[in-house]
Amino acid sequence: MRLALKVDVDTDRGTQEGVPNLVADLQAVGAPAAFLFSLGPDQTGRAITRVLRPGFFQKVSRTSVVQIYGVRTLLNGTLLPAPHIGRRNTAAMRAVRDAGFEVGIHCFNHYRWQDYVHTLPLEEVRAEFAAARNEFIRIFGVAARTAGAPGWQSNAKSRQIYDEAGLLYSSDTRGGAPFFPRVDGRVFKTVEIPSTLPTFDELMGRPEYPDDRMVAHYLKLMQAEPARPHVFTLHAEIEGMGRRGLFQELLKACVRAGVEFVRMDDLAREYLADRAAIPVRDQVMAEIDGRSGTVAAQEA
Repeated sequence: MRLALKVDVDTDRGTQEGVPNLVADLQAVGAPAAFLFSLGPDQTGRAITRVLRPGFFQKVSRTSVVQIYGVRTLLNGTLLPAPHIGRRNTAAMRAVRDAGFEVGIHCFNHYRWQDYVHTLPLEEVRAEFAAARNEFIRIFGVAARTAGAPGWQSNAKSRQIYDEAGLLYSSDTRGGAPFFPRVDGRVFKTVEIPSTLPTFDELMGRPEYPDDRMVAHYLKLMQAEPARPHVFTLHAEIEGMGRRGLFQELLKACVRAGVEFVRMDDLAREYLADRAAIPVRDQVMAEIDGRSGTVAAQEA
């Protein structure tokens, strides 16, 4: 079994606290990971506008959002000023790269992308991603080679911008094997590597997935399809903070089970070595178990 880890870093606190914790935990078992950073203002508090989405209250109640994120983070961008994540955490982000981990773009403004990428005009989406690219270059001195959208929110506009940026690969969708996305009849050239496993917050608090059964559940999912690599998206604020102990258990269980950890960029190069074999699939918005709203996925 092979497993690639992708870390979405959503908040200022997650960058300061969760990221160093994850670096230490991953190094302890020799596991690589791709850290995708939010690089602009942390406006997490504005996410309260999602209250009307189906399943939002249910998810909030079962995942202990306040406990995991902290009151300070949940007020950012509303009652409290929005801290600029990239400027405040330049050294912390560089330390991740210097430790040998892959780094890439999650977004500039997490709230703005997740909630408005489908309604913003192309030029504003382009400007949003350009801001992230510029901040990434300021921090790391090179252009980003990968991106993964907040909340798996992706469309033809963002796909066009990824192609313009010349990314090696993207990871914006859920479920299935790598593919070239087709949206509204247009095929895009940046290969998409979906997340194949459920996230912690999609399982947390559900009676069928108590903490003492979650690790076994993940191993069972991987063992059911051992021939293909799996991709697990984790969050600095959850696996690196509120559920750090559970994630440490998962890492140790993977080691005991003989799971081979692989880098996301190595996986992309492996697939792109036979570009003609990568299928073209329609990208659609779909509901997935345990998450409110819809996310990008490949059509079944």
